[in-house]
Amino acid sequence: MIQKSLVILLVDDDDGHSKLVEMNLKRAGIVNEFVRARDGEEALDYVFSRKKYADHPLPQILLILLDINMHQLNGVETLRQIKADDVLKNIPVIMLTTTDDPHEVQRCYDLGCNVYITKPVEYDQFAEAIQRLGLFLQVIALPQNNSGVPAHG
Repeated sequence: MIQKSLVILLVDDDDGHSKLVEMNLKRAGIVNEFVRARDGEEALDYVFSRKKYADHPLPQILLILLDINMHQLNGVETLRQIKADDVLKNIPVIMLTTTDDPHEVQRCYDLGCNVYITKPVEYDQFAEAIQRLGLFLQVIALPQNNSGVPAHG
């Protein structure tokens, strides 16, 4: 069962997709806190506890839902930086993107993503895929961070 203390970091520059993801995860029974980052740079600020998140400790249990195609810093580079960090590398990252290019899928797995989900374009299929993700999240066990303090100051 999904841990109550889990925080879900949703990284997507599309407001509509973000709202649909959160709404359909909640429909699937996910009641955890959601934090939204609008691009990879903001996501890295969150996980490295810097800039506007400098006084915000990293949650004990964090799951990242990461889009690939974003302005500023894309999801692949964001993934690379998270997985290159000794403290952050164990945070589960689910790529949640419209990109279905097999080379991109392989690259994300090579960089350490835990799951790669292609967002369907059709609304009903999109909603169903996210609800299935919510059911999946309810049955997986997630690791805790090595400490309850920020990974970097």
